[in-house]
Amino acid sequence: MAEKIRTLIIEDNPLLREGISSIIKRQPDIRVVSEPGSRKRPIQIIRDLKPNVLLLDLGLRNQNSLEIVKAVKAHFPETKVIVMDLAPTETDILLFVREGVSGFVLKGATTENFLKTIRAVAHGKKVLPRLMTGSLFSQIVEQAVRGPISTRVTESVRMTKRERQVILLISEGLSNKEIADKLHLSTYTVKSHVHNILEKLLLRSRVQIAKYALTNLELMKAEENISLIEE
Repeated sequence: MAEKIRTLIIEDNPLLREGISSIIKRQPDIRVVSEPGSRKRPIQIIRDLKPNVLLLDLGLRNQNSLEIVKAVKAHFPETKVIVMDLAPTETDILLFVREGVSGFVLKGATTENFLKTIRAVAHGKKVLPRLMTGSLFSQIVEQAVRGPISTRVTESVRMTKRERQVILLISEGLSNKEIADKLHLSTYTVKSHVHNILEKLLLRSRVQIAKYALTNLELMKAEENISLIEE
């Protein structure tokens, strides 16, 4: 039997904290190791309990959440951090991601997406909800790959996982029929994906798609570790 995901909750709203804890405790693969309020010392708690995942309220009243993230990543890099907030600003998101946060959860997220985020982050993925895609997300990807990025990155990160798969298979020289067979899709569906890709990237041919994939291979690989909820 697989070991449960040990989860620590740091949220200073008692009602929300207890609600989150109640949801998690009903899951067979996730365990709440503690749910302290913001007045307690989170670093000491992490040292004692060694959680796999830390659920951290972005707007703690009595402590600086960003400083907590910095301390966690400096002393307990194996602990993955998910930040929770109602409506984080672009500045907040970039600051927290740069400091090593693995995921963001909007406090209005569904229970399914909330739990999906915990599981994905625990297994090494970086997760942002769909509402945070677009130009902001391209900046986050740029920070992740730490290098120059194509001017078309904004369009690239808006692509679905399936469209990225099609791009990579086109770069390998596969025909629409071969892609359809490999992805268990109809040829018509693949043609539709190719059409959408051409429009999004402002390209005119499959050759240009293949060239794009090779030029942005580092980005395409980075995206494999970043999930979009409800994609």
